[in-house]
Amino acid sequence: MKRWIVGISLAVALPLAGAQEVTLRHSLQGKALDELATMTLKFNDAQKGKAKVVLQNTAALTPKDRAQAPTAALFDLDESTHYFSGKPRFVPLYQLSKETGERISADDFYPQIADAVADSAGRLQALPMGLAIPVLFRNKDAFVKAGLDPEKPPRTWAEVQDVAGKLQDAGFQCPLTSTYFARMHAENVSTQHGQGVSLKGDKAALNTLINVKHLALLISWQKSHYFNYYGPHREAEDKFLSGECAMITADSTLFSRLSPTQGVHAGASPLPYHDDTYTMTPDKVLPEGASLWVLAGKKKDEYKVLARYIKFLLEPQNQRDWVKATAYLPMSKSAMAALREAGAFSPAILDAAEKRLSNVHKDSGLIRNEVSRSRMRRILDEEVETVWTNKKPAMQALDDAMRRYNSGEEK
Repeated sequence: MKRWIVGISLAVALPLAGAQEVTLRHSLQGKALDELATMTLKFNDAQKGKAKVVLQNTAALTPKDRAQAPTAALFDLDESTHYFSGKPRFVPLYQLSKETGERISADDFYPQIADAVADSAGRLQALPMGLAIPVLFRNKDAFVKAGLDPEKPPRTWAEVQDVAGKLQDAGFQCPLTSTYFARMHAENVSTQHGQGVSLKGDKAALNTLINVKHLALLISWQKSHYFNYYGPHREAEDKFLSGECAMITADSTLFSRLSPTQGVHAGASPLPYHDDTYTMTPDKVLPEGASLWVLAGKKKDEYKVLARYIKFLLEPQNQRDWVKATAYLPMSKSAMAALREAGAFSPAILDAAEKRLSNVHKDSGLIRNEVSRSRMRRILDEEVETVWTNKKPAMQALDDAMRRYNSGEEK
């Protein structure tokens, strides 16, 4: 199996004489990389030697390679400053579609998927092929050991506290942990409770009453050993997958690392919410993750090949295989139909996903500038780190984070 995968990767990267070459840079690993390599090989074969897409893994690039911008890049928001430092250096997807004649319209996507990468006018900026939503995963065996119903996840943060106490009593030293704190416990908690991330333009407000309340609650849990913090990114995932932590708030792509035959026996449920606020909208969480961005300054023929490649990725059967391998959100109704036909996920999961993604409400509070949003998260992570180390109280850390962000201050 490994030899087959290596063979595909080599075939994708081998030069084809006379072919128009485009490069796609990424940082994928595991199943996601295998599936992207497979799809890219199929696309290249269909070009009959006239064009090819070459995959570039950032982990294998030399400093010289990094200095040469690719044609396109698939990356998470946290990686955006590598490509978007200074002035934005990308070609919006809607513009690529117009200039190449390859129709790629926001109308082809679920409303919430399109909104995640749209500008203020609703036009697609990138291809949202690696998005996920925040959820709460639970170790069902841990629930049973603690005398809890494994099929009844906590709905509210108050219920999470009760469950965490029982898990601790049952011997679990890490009842709850989390990945991507800024995303899970600041942006989404704010959005769930009727408070957008931005007030005007790129001026952000994540130091509102609900944010202070929520962070203060987590601090109290940390002191009670109900909550363990391991880092601002994916550091906590392995703690959950090993069985050390009984619950984790993480994005839905963690599904792809769960196996029915090995590891933790897990279930997933919506991100909890505070039920004592009048403006709560529990299901209003933000789809987010990796998108394919088109870099500026390339030749017209390169963009034509890239546009054809993007159209190829959007074909229902390719979307089906991509979502099955990665657990990323399906981008369109045709992709969802293909998943249902293949029996890739339980009907209940697909029903819930379709209901959520079909919501036509646009998140007007979302900061649309990728550089600004990435910078905000970095600052927020830095300030919240002082909370876990008991150097600042919750309100001061959040106030300092927003002051730094809104004033342009870095430290």
